[in-house]
Amino acid sequence: MDADALSDARRAEWERLDELSRQRLDGDGVDELIVRYRAASADLAELKTSVGESPQGAYVSSIVAKARLRLTGTSDSILTQIARFFTDQLPAALYRLRWTTLVIALAFIAITAGVAAWISGDPALVATLGPADFLEQYAEESFTEYYTENPAAVFAGMVWTNNAWIAAQCVLFGVTGIWPVYVIAQNAFGLGVSAAVMAAHDRLDVMVLYILPHGMLEMTSIFVAAAAGLHLFWAWVAPGRRTRATALAQEGRSLATVAIGLVFALFLSGLVEGFVTGWSLPWPIKIGIGAAALAVFLIYMLLVGGRAYRRGERGDLLEYEAGTPQLVAG
Repeated sequence: MDADALSDARRAEWERLDELSRQRLDGDGVDELIVRYRAASADLAELKTSVGESPQGAYVSSIVAKARLRLTGTSDSILTQIARFFTDQLPAALYRLRWTTLVIALAFIAITAGVAAWISGDPALVATLGPADFLEQYAEESFTEYYTENPAAVFAGMVWTNNAWIAAQCVLFGVTGIWPVYVIAQNAFGLGVSAAVMAAHDRLDVMVLYILPHGMLEMTSIFVAAAAGLHLFWAWVAPGRRTRATALAQEGRSLATVAIGLVFALFLSGLVEGFVTGWSLPWPIKIGIGAAALAVFLIYMLLVGGRAYRRGERGDLLEYEAGTPQLVAG
């Protein structure tokens, strides 16, 4: 085959393909682009088979490459992906969990209050928790000293990493359906026992004051993590028309964003716990700071997330990033 002859015969078609690759196209234009792309690809294959490397082949190859990018698209820049994560994917994923989070929060409060009332109402049960002098020291000194015995930065980092690990476990092991429930029940029971000891020594008000500033956002984040884990479990139990593997993959990608996002929320609550809770500030200011931190999170989850959700965002990766989904009839 004569490469020059082929080039003379097809150059107008190749130039048209190059032109289409640069234009904004309607439906007919896309159809023409596909047809000419396939024809140019065949020409390129013929050139490489017949004459190997050649100037004509390099020219057609560059045109075909541009047309392929126009058809398949390119991945977004890292800055675009980060912006989309925080404006669309993360808030939409959080919004999907709103009602489950509320149910978990109410269950947590009920368990905590029930355990505290049950134990504190019976001196014999309080006595089983430890020696009287130990319990008194805990109520009078140990509980509050916990927030000031370490430097603020060290303490904030310690509680942040611990809580972020707990949240990640709730999401990652949520597929079992057991771990999130266990984490919530364990924390609720432990907090109820502490409340019972403090109440038995007339220090329950102190406990509430020390927990509220950071606890509002911290516990909300844990509730969200548990909700994400249970949603992942439910995707496995009731996948709907999807296969279980597809359902788990989609929910796993969507809810993994929650685990990443909660790292930032728990970092904020860690700062409040390390630098606000133990400070000698008036309690209304401390609680106000904690309430403001929670308000920022809830606005992001409910308002920003609601808008993203109504735009069709669910927290999953884009099709370009996740791969073409499996089509389902019906």
